[in-house]
Amino acid sequence: MSLPEIVSREQWRAAREELLVKEKAATRARDALNAERRRLPMVEVDTEYVFEGGDGKATLPDLFEGRSQLVVYHFMFAPEWCAGCRSCSAFLDQIGHLAHLHACGTSFAAVSRAPYTKLLPFKARMGWAVPWYSSSGSDFNRDFEVTLECDGELVERPGLSCFLRERDRVFHTYSTYERGLDGLGSTTSLLDLTALGRQEEWEEPKGRASALGAPAGSERIRYHDEYEE
Repeated sequence: MSLPEIVSREQWRAAREELLVKEKAATRARDALNAERRRLPMVEVDTEYVFEGGDGKATLPDLFEGRSQLVVYHFMFAPEWCAGCRSCSAFLDQIGHLAHLHACGTSFAAVSRAPYTKLLPFKARMGWAVPWYSSSGSDFNRDFEVTLECDGELVERPGLSCFLRERDRVFHTYSTYERGLDGLGSTTSLLDLTALGRQEEWEEPKGRASALGAPAGSERIRYHDEYEE
């Protein structure tokens, strides 16, 4: 096994400070990329998708649960499978308490093609609390390019899509797939993919931090049992 070189504390500190310069540059580059993502145009979703969840039938606007934004994780679980994808399961394992997303006016849900009768027992086995819906019978997975046709067969791939709701209208703002999911899972990493972002005053473009009429950024953060819907 090739391990790091052993050095003195002074040598380590010098090397760490040199790396810190590059890390700060990467942070600034990430902030700029996130701002560019927030400037992406959006497209209205006018298809009436119908899902099945714990409360029965649901439309795409229903998945927002009354909030302004929705993050959908496209969980690979084909109708003929006996269990969900292992990698997708590991992704859901790392999703934190949703109260922090909710406080930013953002809902989270997983969606799969398998019927809900298969999703429910697997969800119970994994101990997940996140909302999970079946898109069985709709073109949702095809339309958002996570179920593809290859050599006459349907192939699943993981992905994540973001939506924005303006009154009764729903807009698709962003999607990413496969390697684009690396490093995602935390509240801030998910918010960085949305049109409203983290809703911090320093974020570009200006004017979105107060879009929900709530305190901006860190002023909004509470213990997860102290939030009020």
